[in-house]
Amino acid sequence: MILAQTFWEFFSENFTTFWNFTGFANCQYENLIMLAVGCFFVWLAIKKNFEPLLLVPIGFGMLIGNIPFQPGMEIGIYEPGSVLNILYNGVEKGWYPPLIFLGIGAMTDFSALLANPKLMIIGACAQFGIFGAYMLALLIGMDPLSAGCVAIIGGADGPTAIFTTSKLNPALLGAVAVSAYSYMALIPLIQPPLMRLFTTDKERKIKMKPARVVSQNEKIIFPIVGLMMTCFIVPSGLPLLGMLFFGNLLRESGVTTRLAKTASNAMTDIVTILLGLTVGASTQADLFLTKETLFIFLLGFIAFIIASSAGVLSVKLFNLMLPQSQKINPLIGNAGVSAVPMAARISNNIGLEYDPTNYLLMHAMGPNVAGVIGSAVAAGVLLAFLG
Repeated sequence: MILAQTFWEFFSENFTTFWNFTGFANCQYENLIMLAVGCFFVWLAIKKNFEPLLLVPIGFGMLIGNIPFQPGMEIGIYEPGSVLNILYNGVEKGWYPPLIFLGIGAMTDFSALLANPKLMIIGACAQFGIFGAYMLALLIGMDPLSAGCVAIIGGADGPTAIFTTSKLNPALLGAVAVSAYSYMALIPLIQPPLMRLFTTDKERKIKMKPARVVSQNEKIIFPIVGLMMTCFIVPSGLPLLGMLFFGNLLRESGVTTRLAKTASNAMTDIVTILLGLTVGASTQADLFLTKETLFIFLLGFIAFIIASSAGVLSVKLFNLMLPQSQKINPLIGNAGVSAVPMAARISNNIGLEYDPTNYLLMHAMGPNVAGVIGSAVAAGVLLAFLG
């Protein structure tokens, strides 16, 4: 009898200890909300094909980051010494984004921009979303550093948003990163209504002349000149712009094909996996589900709307000064944001809806790649003034 009682007490104590370490015992309703959001992201990626390369790692990262556990077990992303915390250093210290930019440079053909340099103005105008949102954030009472973090979402460039936030206010990294990548993935839903709203049927059917052929020498010279022109103006953008133009030189030089392929394929894939997974895991419910997070998502959405609208409207304004034979189709204005090549594909798809023979993809790639440069320059400006 005594032996049975002793055994029961031993079993009861150990089971209680075991239970206290399970996720069931530590689960809060906030965890369940974030787990549902993570499942929703994965569903969007798989079933709706919304940027699966981004949303699958981020969505699954949300699941990893929101499994409940007892603090002090060194498994959480915010617990020093944990594996997730070590991987998160790439986000927190800002060294994943430059590696992503290296890959972007290695896989991007700037021919469309070089063939028609005035398209760079469209990419520049789209960055008004960043500075417009920054001024709006200041007006409603945000401190300058936080306002800069939220404003950069308007560039529709996840790595740039992460890099900028890691320097200005790392506490906002999770919310800003998820917001930026969410709006990038939702471009097919957000941009088309704006494009139709600000353009007429006649404007949507404007046919642009085929772009001239760009020489190999121009392609080689561009990353060298581009680096010096942009970084002499905003040296603080050097980590992003330097890697972007270096990757492009690897692509265009003709003698570093192996390096360009590695940068644009294997390396970019690895960094994208780590970046997406750790960004998703950083949405730990107790730190992520706050009024400030909702506020960031709202202002980020406004910034994205301003950027997309500014791109389209800038083309309409530009057309007032161009002869009829050189007019630009305003549908490519949305591509001024940095989401390559998603935004350019949207320009092409909407153009084909109104004229099945009007292919705008190559024209839209001009402002699209200009937007990549423009968002990095805008980030450099914010860092120079606020960093």
